[in-house]
Parts: sequence; C-alpha cells; structure tokens
Amino acid sequence: MTTSIFGLGSWNTWDRMPFDDAVNLVRAALDAGVTLFDVAHYNMGPHAEQARTDIIFGEIVRALGLRREEFQLCGKLWLWEYPAKGFADQMATSLDRIGIDKADAVVVGDYLERPDIRQIVTDVAEQIRAGRFDSWGVNNWPATDLDLAIEFATAEGMPPPSFAQLKYSVARRSMAEGPFYGEHFSAGRLALQASDIFEGGILLGTKHPERKIGADPGGIRDQIREAADSVARIAADFGVTPAQVAIAFCLQNPAVANVLFGVSRREQLDDNLAALLLWRDHGAALRAALDELWLDREVNPDGTL
Repeated sequence: MTTSIFGLGSWNTWDRMPFDDAVNLVRAALDAGVTLFDVAHYNMGPHAEQARTDIIFGEIVRALGLRREEFQLCGKLWLWEYPAKGFADQMATSLDRIGIDKADAVVVGDYLERPDIRQIVTDVAEQIRAGRFDSWGVNNWPATDLDLAIEFATAEGMPPPSFAQLKYSVARRSMAEGPFYGEHFSAGRLALQASDIFEGGILLGTKHPERKIGADPGGIRDQIREAADSVARIAADFGVTPAQVAIAFCLQNPAVANVLFGVSRREQLDDNLAALLLWRDHGAALRAALDELWLDREVNPDGTL
C-alpha cells in the first residue's frame, strides 16, 4: 500500500468540533496531500463512548461529495470482545456507517488478555478474501505475538501483517527502535506507522490533558511531563514548534512510512505539515538534540507492553 506520509487520526477530534469546521479541516488535509484517514468505530472496550467517529467521517465524506478514490481509509478491528464480536460484523458496521464498500487497510488492535493469534490471522485473511480491505497491520502487539502472526501467515499462505501502528515519540521509543520490531523493519517485512506521537498533547505543553489519552506502558508519564520542557527548549533552538519537533523526529526514522496525528483546528494542521521542512533541513541535527529524551530505554526494552 502506498499512501501519504501523514495520516489524519480521528480519536477525540471531529467529535469535539463544529461539523462545518470538521468538513473544512478534512478538505484542507486532502488539498495538502494528506489522503489517509485512520477511522475506527468504538462500539466496545474502553473507548465505547467514541462510537460516532466513523459516523461523523461518513457525514464528512458525503458533505464534501468525495469520490472513493480521493481518500484512503485505515480502519480498526478490535479484540476487546473477540471472537464473540467477530471481524465480519465489525467491518460491516464501520463500512456501512461511512458509506463505502471496503477499507484500504485495517489495524488489529491491542489487547489485555492474549487472544488466539492463529485465529486472528485466519479471520483477517477471510476478510481480505471477502474484499473488505487489502492489507493489515498490528497495533502495539507484543513482539512475540507479531512473530507468530508472520510465521503462521507465511506458512499457511495467508497475508501477513505488513505494518505496525506503534506508540512512538521523542520520549517513548523502545517498541519502534528496539531489536524485536526493528528486525522486521530492517528486513522490509514491516513498515512503521507512528501514532500517539504527541503523548496525548503532553509533549506539546498540555501536561495534564482533560480529555482521555492513550495508555502509558512502562508508567513513564510523569517523566514525559518533565521532558515536555526540554522539547519546548529544543523547538525554540530550531525556531519551530514542539509539534513540528515531534513529527520531524518520527520522520527521521527510516522505518516510518506514515505519521498519524489528530488535529481539531486548521492552524494545527498547517503547523504539523510544516514539520516536513524541519525534517528536510535539520533532521539529523534534531535527532541528535533529542537523544537524551529516550525515557523508556530501560523500562520497555523487549518489545512488549
């Protein structure tokens, strides 16, 4: 799958905006070349209150009169109630809400209790055969389960995961840069989709966000709050914003194929897009300046949550 270097996330964004503003934001993203939209339905699990995400995206698509070839959709398959809530039902619900026949890719979500990995691979392959999406990836899986998924899919002639959507930021790097996932990135078996790059906004200076933010593997969130001051200082040294620093850092990793971020204002989108210039002109120097901020180097070295 070939896609834009940036993807627009949907969690806690469009549902907090006036609808017309959300429509205009998506139009601006498309005009800037951001064609990938990460959209999930949240009917289950800890984020069930976000159930309108894919409904809102469908309304935006219709309001803009978008042709299917104008955008790419990366959906989610959840494991919170799997296999009782199977992938076929999840895809049917989400695609119907958006008003399309298929996604381009899906991410199979993380989990608390280890599921049957072989069954997941088999069920994903069935959805691909049914034409509901073309490729799939994993979301913050322990590396040993990823290894099993790749090995089983390859042995059985089924599509293996082709990318990993991982928490990746200037402070939280072990899964993305450690040896376990890194082996697959280096070999070209997987691409890296960077997510939660702002740590829920903490790295941008909002040290205690009021909205719900993602999990904190390793329990390093207080340290990340302290690191936000260093990110702000480094951003000032380069004459840019902390958001641009966070994005350009991700782009400097050659395994990164796509960076996901969520925005709720047009000026945030424009600011984030400008990270391309920072990366182009100062990527290596920026990476060196941020080296001391790798906070989970010892906390999470083995590719697990």
